[in-house]
Amino acid sequence: MIAGFSITSLLLILLAGIGAGFVGYAVGASSLVSYPALLAFGIPPVLANASNTVGVVGTGIGGVMGARKELKGQAVRSITYVVIGAFGGVAGAFLLLKLDPSVFEFAAPVLILLSSLIIAINPRGRMQAKQAAADATAQLKHIEATEATDATEAAKRATTPTAPHRPPEQLVQPMSQDSWWVWLGVVAVAIYSGYFGAGAGTLALAVLDAAKIGPFHKINALKTLIGTGANISASVVFIIQGAVDWPAAIMLCIGCFIGGYIAPSITRKIPANIMRAAAVIAGIILTIDLGLKTY
Repeated sequence: MIAGFSITSLLLILLAGIGAGFVGYAVGASSLVSYPALLAFGIPPVLANASNTVGVVGTGIGGVMGARKELKGQAVRSITYVVIGAFGGVAGAFLLLKLDPSVFEFAAPVLILLSSLIIAINPRGRMQAKQAAADATAQLKHIEATEATDATEAAKRATTPTAPHRPPEQLVQPMSQDSWWVWLGVVAVAIYSGYFGAGAGTLALAVLDAAKIGPFHKINALKTLIGTGANISASVVFIIQGAVDWPAAIMLCIGCFIGGYIAPSITRKIPANIMRAAAVIAGIILTIDLGLKTY
């Protein structure tokens, strides 16, 4: 026994952490796996929540290390999100320790369900699809007109790529183009991450996706930065306040690091639509789970 845990229990928490780390990076719902796992081992809810926050830090660190490809060229935005997350995490942690937890616990299912619906509706994807269809139609008309006057030239045009070397959908827009509400959303997610955390990744995905910041796989990596900053700073507060079950938190953190590190190399091979559907399903499941416990 180690601080009340058997070796088997600690290994099971480690395995739960690996699953939580992978799920957390992939669809932003680490707590769908980790939080219930800690409760299952008899850890009280508030202590489990604080220990879970410390544990899922591993998801963020592992995810960021594994997602270097997705985050390349986004140093300023990445640093900004981590800083916002850090300040929000401190604010959220103090809210958890000082205020009645039922306030955010009551709102959590509603917020997570709303974020899942936003991801499912996918306004950015719909606009891109319409634009792509319009571009294809215009290009077809241009080719037909060219063929009518010069068949040889038309053949050359048909075999010559007309798209830019780097497709627009692979770019992340400059921060100067972000709407004001995006920053409010990021701050709100950071505070929520420090306070309760469950479904925070799904909320972050919804905000960044609705803002048309970039392709799904890139904003999936960016959302990890917000949670990482928030979880690290919130963890410091919880540790200072002595609200952490260390054996469980350490094993969970190790597992989350492993799961978060291997997730980017796997998820980048999965089509964005499938990833989006997985995020929506995870959000709905977490909404139902939290709703049953809260209401």
